[in-house]
Amino acid sequence: MIRSHCHWCSFFFIYLFATSTIIAQNQQDIKNPTDSLPSRRSLLIFPVIARSIETDWAFGAAGSFTFRPNRKDTSSRTSNIQGLGLYSLNKQLVIALNGTTYFANERYILNQQISYSYFPDSFWGIGPNAPESNKESYIFKQYYIYPHLQRRIGRRFFLGMLYEYQRLLEVDYKKGGLLDREEIPGKNGYQVSGVGFSFTWDSRNHAFVPDKGELLQIQFNHFNEALGSDYRYTNYMVDLRKFIKVYKKQVLALQLYGFFNDGVEVPLRSLASFGGYNSMRGYYDGRYRDRNQFVFQTEYRFPIYWRFGGVVFGSTGNVTHRFKDISLAHLKYSYGLGLRFQLNRTEKLNLRLDYGIGQDSSRGLYFQLAEAF
Repeated sequence: MIRSHCHWCSFFFIYLFATSTIIAQNQQDIKNPTDSLPSRRSLLIFPVIARSIETDWAFGAAGSFTFRPNRKDTSSRTSNIQGLGLYSLNKQLVIALNGTTYFANERYILNQQISYSYFPDSFWGIGPNAPESNKESYIFKQYYIYPHLQRRIGRRFFLGMLYEYQRLLEVDYKKGGLLDREEIPGKNGYQVSGVGFSFTWDSRNHAFVPDKGELLQIQFNHFNEALGSDYRYTNYMVDLRKFIKVYKKQVLALQLYGFFNDGVEVPLRSLASFGGYNSMRGYYDGRYRDRNQFVFQTEYRFPIYWRFGGVVFGSTGNVTHRFKDISLAHLKYSYGLGLRFQLNRTEKLNLRLDYGIGQDSSRGLYFQLAEAF
């Protein structure tokens, strides 16, 4: 049973706090009439009560800072930095900082993710047919760093360089259990360090909630001992998104996503992870793991009333061990409904509540900041 009324209590509390912050920001702008251009800077800090398949109920605080590095630059999209600290009833701790900075005229774009996790998690084995009865618990601590700097070399084309560092330590799992039987690389802890490049075409008209345009991003990242990595492998990512304005403020959003690994050994948490709050909603993040993953998802976004909006979404995809095994047969699917509340009307930053349903009665309720894609 889903106790949705508790979500609405926390949603109302967040709404009150966020609204008062926005009003205060607007009043500050009014007090400076000599400013010919709005600063477009807004800081929201609010308590969070959330629930997902992975965490159960979680409590903490979140913050979002929207800004422009150059106040006179009105052609660039708005930058955003988000911070989050959560502790769950499953004794999970997550502290994260991520965001995107658009520099003057979007000549440079910087994406960054930094996080620390103490996470009791679950593992079902490798492959698209891992049975539910395989479920085994384990606990890990992880540090994660990911900066990605892009340079515009054409009107909408960007060339980027990225770095990824992941350190997994103090892994606590059942000896002789599934992780041992399947001889999963990295089950005793490890670190990986890799450098890669990206190629991006981006014609979206908004950073948070675009209603037209496309994004095509291709990344590859190589990990090896020379960079301090315990494992040598390469991963590749393809992300294709399209946003179509159907009628007034109604938008059809489409995404095709692929993640692929090449190497003799790929450690546990670098494998493709199926599910979560941004992809295949309704599945536990990691319910299916393997070297490769492909997902297609779509959303229909529409206004409801005032700052409220709705979403209908659906996804399909799978994981595979070899690239040549990718097939449209035996696809997994999920679908669901979502509610949106616009925290900031100027920058269209949304708070989202999604309920996803997967196969075999797999269900998930997600309470997050910003859209899934």
